[in-house]
Amino acid sequence: MELAPGLIRVGNDKIAIHAILTPDVVTLIDAGLAGLYRPLLGELAKHGKSPEDIRGIVLTHGDSDHIGFAERLRTDYGLPVFVHSADAERAKGNESTKPEWGGMRVLSTLGFIAFAATRGGLRTRYLGEVVTMTDGDGLDLPGSPEIIGMPGHSPGSIAVHVPAVGAVFVGDALTTRHVLTGRTGPQPAPFTDDQAAASASLDRLVGTEAEWVIPGHGPAWHGSIPALIAAYRAAE
Repeated sequence: MELAPGLIRVGNDKIAIHAILTPDVVTLIDAGLAGLYRPLLGELAKHGKSPEDIRGIVLTHGDSDHIGFAERLRTDYGLPVFVHSADAERAKGNESTKPEWGGMRVLSTLGFIAFAATRGGLRTRYLGEVVTMTDGDGLDLPGSPEIIGMPGHSPGSIAVHVPAVGAVFVGDALTTRHVLTGRTGPQPAPFTDDQAAASASLDRLVGTEAEWVIPGHGPAWHGSIPALIAAYRAAE
C-alpha cells in the first residue's frame, strides 16, 4: 500500500512495516514478523524493486514483533540493521523485560496472538549483529533518516524522521490501534516499560512538523502533531 509517493506500508493495523523508496534504492523501517517477508517482496516488486535494492533496516526498537525478518536480510544480503544502543541487547535476544500490558479484551487479544502466530511470531530470529545509533544521528541511507530518541516503551525506542516523505515513524512510542483491546485513536502502546517517560518523549515530535506520524500498530496519523499528542494524553 502506498501512503504517499515513496512511502510504502506492508502489513495491516495489527502490525505494519514501512519502506522508503527512492528512484534506485530502499530503506526499511522495522521488520515486523517473519511472515511479512513475502508480502514485502510483493510490494517491492510492484515498484520495480527487490531485496538487492534495500540498503538498510532501521529498527524503532528491539522488540520481537519489530525485528521479524531483519536477520534474514542481514545474513542473506549483508544489510546493516540499525538499532539504538540501549536496545541492542534486546534485539539480539539477550535481555528479558517485564513491561506493563496495559489492559486487554479477550477477543482482541486472542486475535492479535493468532495473527502473530500465523506470521512467524512464535519463532523469532534474533539479530546476530547490529549497527548501533543514538539520538540525533543522521543515517547515510535512502531518504536520509534522522534519529529522535523516544525512551519509554523501551530504553532505546526511537522515532525515525524522514523529511523526504514528510513522515516520522514512531514504532511503539504510541499506538493508534491497541492490539490487546481493539481501541482506536492515539493512545499509549501496550507492553511499555516506562509509561511516564513514553508520554514525555512525545513532545520531541513537535519540531519535526511531519505530515504523517506512523506507528507500528494502527493506522497512520495524517494531521497535526499537537492534536495527536493531546488525544494521546487524554487516553492515558
